[in-house]
This record gives sequence, C-alpha cells and structure tokens, in this order.
Amino acid sequence: MTPETFQLVLDSLPFLLKGAIWTIILSLGGMFFGMLLGFGLALVRLYAIAPLGWLARVYISFFRGTPLLVQLFIIYFGLPELGLQLEPLTAALIGFSLNMAAYVAEIMRAAIASIDRGQWEAAASIGMSKSQTMLRTILPQAMRTALPPLGNSFISLVKDTALAATIQVPELFRQAQLITARTYEVFAMYLAATVIYWILSSLLAHLQNRLEARVNRHEADN
Repeated sequence: MTPETFQLVLDSLPFLLKGAIWTIILSLGGMFFGMLLGFGLALVRLYAIAPLGWLARVYISFFRGTPLLVQLFIIYFGLPELGLQLEPLTAALIGFSLNMAAYVAEIMRAAIASIDRGQWEAAASIGMSKSQTMLRTILPQAMRTALPPLGNSFISLVKDTALAATIQVPELFRQAQLITARTYEVFAMYLAATVIYWILSSLLAHLQNRLEARVNRHEADN
C-alpha cells in the first residue's frame, strides 16, 4: 500500500465509520426485534395448540431454510408489487429481524426445554403461577444456556448487515462500495471495511466472553 493510498484510507475513515454506525444500528435493531419475536415463537412451539405450533415451525423452517439475501430482496423489491413500498433502512431492519427471530426461536426453545420439569413442579408447590414460574425460575436458567448461541448469532448478524448494501442502505460495506467507485482503490477500501468488521466482531466476542464468565461465576457462587 503506497503512502498516497494509506492517506486516502485515512481520509475515508469518517465515511466508513459513519457506515459502521448504521451497521451497529441495524444489528441492534435486528437483534432486539428478533429476540422479541423469537421468544414468542419459542413459547408457541412449546406450549401453544397444534395449529399455532405448526405455523411457528413453518415460519422457522422458511427463514432458516432460505438465503437472507433473497428475503431482503422479497421485502424491498417484491413487496412494492403488492402495494407496499418500504425505505431501504426499514426493509433491511424488517428482514434482519424476521430472519433473526427464526434462529432465536430455536435457541430459546431448546434452552427452555432443557430445564428440568421438576423446576415447574417445585414452583407450583409454593403457589407460583405458570407465568411467574416462567419469568422468575425457568427463563433466568434458560438464558444462561442460551447466552453463548445468542451471542454468536448477534456477531453473525453484524457481518450479515453487509447484505443491506444490495438494497442501498448506507452501512459500512455500502460506504466502501461508494468510495471505491469514486477512487478505484478496490483493495484498500474493502480491506479497511474488513478490518472495521473484524474490530466490531472482536469487541463483541470479548464482551460475550466477559458476560458469560460473569454469569458462570455468579452461578458458581450460588
């Protein structure tokens, strides 16, 4: 990399970091709404009547069994044919949330199902309702089990936000594309974007490890 190219990368950093902010916003939004919907789907799969459970399984199978890029294209390019036009950022957020919900649902379902049935019976014996048992006894234990795969899913989502560039969302990869189109410095710009993704993923992995260690230490103290 020549000094001129290195200087160009430095000059482009504000634009890349602006894109990284959108990457973080998309990731947090997708994970937040994905957690809400995914937890609901997990409960439906575990406790709802058969028809609803079947619909939840179909939803999960569809979003886990089809490419995220195709899902984004259906939402952004396909829905306008049905009269629903969405802004790129909104379409991306919906797509990431719906996709993430399918993975969260299976993670939470497995975590909740792993809790011994005796926990429910013990809670019932002291007069706790089913909702109280879920919130106070089952869910805290399930979250300890679900934390590692949920953290890994979030890190994957951060990287998957690069797909939003295909529908014109100004996230990190899209900013790198725009700068490349103007400067023709393909390798340098994409390498800079890659390094930023790597830094974000590494920071999240570190935070995940710290959180897991803290949760495990708290469990050991009890």
